[in-house]
Amino acid sequence: MGQRLWPVELSGRLADGSSIGLRPLRRSDKDAFFALRQHNRDWLRPWEPTNPDGSPRRVSFARMLRTQREQGRAGRVLAFGITVDGSLAGQLNVSNIESGAFRSCTMGYWVGEVYAGRGVTPTAVALAGDYVLRAGNLHRIEINIRPENLASLAVVRKLGFRDEGLRPNYLHIDGAWRDHLSFAITSEDLGPRGLIGRL
Repeated sequence: MGQRLWPVELSGRLADGSSIGLRPLRRSDKDAFFALRQHNRDWLRPWEPTNPDGSPRRVSFARMLRTQREQGRAGRVLAFGITVDGSLAGQLNVSNIESGAFRSCTMGYWVGEVYAGRGVTPTAVALAGDYVLRAGNLHRIEINIRPENLASLAVVRKLGFRDEGLRPNYLHIDGAWRDHLSFAITSEDLGPRGLIGRL
């Protein structure tokens, strides 16, 4: 991974004909990003990472973009804004990218409530997954999900991710250490049509 693969823009179509895009966030996204986060605060709260010491997780938008650019060029994190028909709909991060013998990454995502149930998240995961497994030459993608998050569980099941079991007290979410179910897929699992073909 690294500069040769980032920045990148990926695109596709949803079943209803809407366009979906994955691209780096831009300075011009600031107002739309904060409006989307604010409007969906209650919708996202049960799934949001929190600091165990209770301190708020605040960072300026400009600093967040700077960090995302640096991490992307270094091949450590690919931070995508998800768009639907050109409007910001959420975010997908490919993180913990490892090369060498491991060639693995983790993936996390969120979308606004109005976009739920339209195939936005599975399509975004499939686009990003095909990109990192093929162009990025990674071997494995892991996604960790709270057992209560039925919508997110439906995403990995639709795409054929393998259930690798429970991780007790895995991540600090919504004020406490929460169990997560771990799902993964490897490059050997993909047919010629990739994850997009599974939709």
